[in-house]
Amino acid sequence: MTVSFHSVVVDTHDLPSLASFWCQVLDWKVLFEADGEIVIGADKSALPGICFVSVPERKAGKNRLHIDLAPDDQAAEVERIIGLGARRADIGQQAEASWVVLEDPEGNEFCVLSPKNSLID
Repeated sequence: MTVSFHSVVVDTHDLPSLASFWCQVLDWKVLFEADGEIVIGADKSALPGICFVSVPERKAGKNRLHIDLAPDDQAAEVERIIGLGARRADIGQQAEASWVVLEDPEGNEFCVLSPKNSLID
């Protein structure tokens, strides 16, 4: 049996706004849009993607799963993403952490890592 990582699904209160934010962050595009659902990705064949689904409630509590971004220049990327509408978040990380925790416009935490060459460095 073969399986692949297809997408991450994110509940959202403001579907078009959050999908647009993440398209800008990742330089992705909207690949599919229907009532209550928007799928974004680099290309329709490039996995994984992110599927946003509309829900009536707002986020409550810390995420149990989050996205890590690995830029070439962490400081520049943090400032760029903040300019798109993210904000810094304190989830208890230590001051010397090698990552920066941000929240998207709906409060979903994600990390901007120091530059990486592989999944384990």
